[in-house]
Amino acid sequence: MRTLIAGIMAALLLAGCGDSDVQEVRAWMKQVDSQAKVAVPPLAEPKTFIPFAYAQADAIDPFNPNKLLAELAKASARGNNGIKPDLERRKELLESFPLDTVKMVGTMEKKGVVYGLLQVDRNLHHVVVGQHVGQNFGLITAINDTSVSVKEIVQDAGGDWVERMSKLELQESKEITK
Repeated sequence: MRTLIAGIMAALLLAGCGDSDVQEVRAWMKQVDSQAKVAVPPLAEPKTFIPFAYAQADAIDPFNPNKLLAELAKASARGNNGIKPDLERRKELLESFPLDTVKMVGTMEKKGVVYGLLQVDRNLHHVVVGQHVGQNFGLITAINDTSVSVKEIVQDAGGDWVERMSKLELQESKEITK
């Protein structure tokens, strides 16, 4: 009985390994392959490369320091506008402080002369038109009740001296009086 069951099982296994519908599938694939038309467009011809001849090899190097010095000399000769600070003049006290640390706190008039009251740190200084203030060669040009006008002389990016106008505005007191 066991041999009979083993024989039937072997026969069934061998029947499963047969050529069932494989021939039919292969025939269908051949038919589809023969009917399919493959259309591949032809490749375009590659563009021809034209080499570029660099003709500036004999020209002056734009990064040569001598060229830069020559251009700066031309610019300084051309752009000399006559404005320059007096470096021989003796510095005044308020020229040792940057202009943004100086505050205008008021004005006063004495014998017809208007004085501006400027505060640096906790020190109070009185100034008149014509005095210098700030580290950029600032000259006080006008004093009124609300501001002190200052004309500074600074260097621009090209190294030329130019004038720049600044104002010190009146700073309101924040103290509360009782």
